[in-house]
Amino acid sequence: MTTLRVALVGYGMGGSLFHAPFIAADPRLELAVVVTANPDRRTAVLARYPDASLVGSVEDLLVRLDDIDLVVVSTPNSTHLAIGEAVLSRRRPVVVDKPVTPTAHGTRRLAQLAETVGAAVIPFQNRRWDGDFRTVVALLGRGDLGTLHTFESRYERWQPQVSVARDRAWKNDPRDGAGVGILFDLGAHVIDQAVMLFGRPEAVYADVAVRRIGGNVDDDVFVALRYPHGPRVHLWMSAVAADRGPRFRLLGDASAYVKMGMDLQESMLSEGRSPTEPGWGEEPPTSWGHIVT
Repeated sequence: MTTLRVALVGYGMGGSLFHAPFIAADPRLELAVVVTANPDRRTAVLARYPDASLVGSVEDLLVRLDDIDLVVVSTPNSTHLAIGEAVLSRRRPVVVDKPVTPTAHGTRRLAQLAETVGAAVIPFQNRRWDGDFRTVVALLGRGDLGTLHTFESRYERWQPQVSVARDRAWKNDPRDGAGVGILFDLGAHVIDQAVMLFGRPEAVYADVAVRRIGGNVDDDVFVALRYPHGPRVHLWMSAVAADRGPRFRLLGDASAYVKMGMDLQESMLSEGRSPTEPGWGEEPPTSWGHIVT
């Protein structure tokens, strides 16, 4: 079995929670290099992944790409395009965190470059493997709900104050091209899930708002996707939901499926647990969704 040597660019929340643990857990992958200049993050990498090498910049990584089989990018959204192009230009495949780039044009540039050089560019959409979403896929695949007429999905949080942490300032950057705000963040997940289930919509309506004092980017959004011959699809994403609605609410002509609460893999990762543990991602019965007939 061939082991792929992986370089992870960025070790913030995305790199440390959603990438590094899964790379380390897969025997087909080796976490060979981590790119971060932050002293605290460098210390954290060495404590958890002592065999990984550390470099301080993307430029330092590029000069040693001959020893790397795959690059994973988990950096501020505005940097995705430049890093992706630099890696692909050296004919190395790259996994890019969502949103791939802040614009459709930039993402198409990456796709075209990947095709030209013969190396893959892959969007990272980890929420496709949430347990509740996989349950939704199974229910619809079996036809348990009958003909579906309403699909509701919510990804809501209660974060009424804008973060003032220096390393998160980029998340409140209102400039064009920053690619931030809750629509680009949580919205990328719920929209991706809806398109996976129902395909490309014919029309989109969105209500995009900034609610928080000191907020420069959207933090409360509603999106409706129109499918003339499919279900009504309503999506919510919010940082100002003191009481969260159902994560999923599906209504069909035979039954309904309702799920409260988020998939627990993120909280398990935050506790330092590993995907290799027995029972990984399994919810207790008290957290299961339910079908109403």
